[in-house]
Amino acid sequence: MMSTPNQTAPSNGIDGINLPAGSEDVILALRHYMHANPELSNEEYDTQAKIAEYLAGAGLRDPQVFHNTGLFVDVFGEGNGIPVNVVVRGDIDALPIEEARPDLPYRSRIPGKMHACGHDAHASAALGVVLAALAHRQNFAGKVRVVFQPAEEAEPLGGRSVAEQGLLDGFDCAVGMHVNPEIASGEFSILTGPVTKSSDEFQVIFTGKKSHAAWPELGVDAIAIASTYVTEIQKLISRESHADEGSVISIGRFHGGEATNIVCDRVVLDGTLRTRSSEARQRLRARLKDLCDQIATMHRGHVEFTLVPGEPAVVNDVGVCKIAREAIAQIYGSNSLVPTRALAGADDFGFYAEKIPSVYFWFGCHNEAFGNKTHVHTAEFGVSDDDVLRAARAAWAIVRSIQCSISEAKLS
Repeated sequence: MMSTPNQTAPSNGIDGINLPAGSEDVILALRHYMHANPELSNEEYDTQAKIAEYLAGAGLRDPQVFHNTGLFVDVFGEGNGIPVNVVVRGDIDALPIEEARPDLPYRSRIPGKMHACGHDAHASAALGVVLAALAHRQNFAGKVRVVFQPAEEAEPLGGRSVAEQGLLDGFDCAVGMHVNPEIASGEFSILTGPVTKSSDEFQVIFTGKKSHAAWPELGVDAIAIASTYVTEIQKLISRESHADEGSVISIGRFHGGEATNIVCDRVVLDGTLRTRSSEARQRLRARLKDLCDQIATMHRGHVEFTLVPGEPAVVNDVGVCKIAREAIAQIYGSNSLVPTRALAGADDFGFYAEKIPSVYFWFGCHNEAFGNKTHVHTAEFGVSDDDVLRAARAAWAIVRSIQCSISEAKLS
């Protein structure tokens, strides 16, 4: 039988593992506000102000601002023992999608915008971690930093700012979470190793020479050059990469040409590169450029190549994953942990995992009875309040288990 979100966990030697009484109402109040008032990446000023309001209500009146629209708070433990410092990430931005969930009383009030990726759930669960850390600070030494991170969905990425501005310096590990509509409400999944892919964008501009289409020998056809490139780059995957590597190269835009009877002299290609490993990422970045240079030369054309680095893959630490699984099994039972697949998409929590040992866990939201049956980034996507509370409890249990496990390891 599936556990309820308000289930009290057995102590199992870990004090202060539960959410404090009354915190559920606060968590859900923030969740409902955020869902009804979604803001896009790098525009989350009202969301930032509302989160600050809830933090002030908990006694934290001076959150630190970063990336213009983000904020973070530190809760310092007052317990004995070796200090352990843990970061928890809750992203806060929404998507430019018109919500199609008239059944939700807290549905989006903003035309063309909605929380279609569950960031309202993530941020609210992160607030639960803040409330739990404040209530149980006598049970731990060290620091819990909760980052309400903007701009996970679009550049400039908030996760990059977290890493570049030193917000991870001095921390032992990081905890991230994401709703997963591929698993049922009440279930969780934690994989080791790469659980998302990196995502880089690139642009290639091929330049040739115009001529009348009746005399193509007088021109240099940029469309022919670009078409060759589009075909050849797929061989970087099928013939130069291991079959299990899982790298993906996609061309999403192909722009060129002016008229049917003119040989095109300029084509612009835009694409993405996704990889699971840093080795594959560096190798394929270099080969994408090498190939466009060689193809342009072979066809008597010229080329400009621009790479825009995005987020690295999220790579889960084996040891931290073990601790996290045990924490979830403790409060929800081992049957709540289910296998799932790594994602082909990206998440800028990869910047955290690149810096310090991390765990990124999934919590399920698929629930036909509540109408939550579509994937993220769809107009019908939904997450129940119970899912949010389960995620909050799981995140805090993972933090407490990490604190205890690392403290014990440092003592031994």
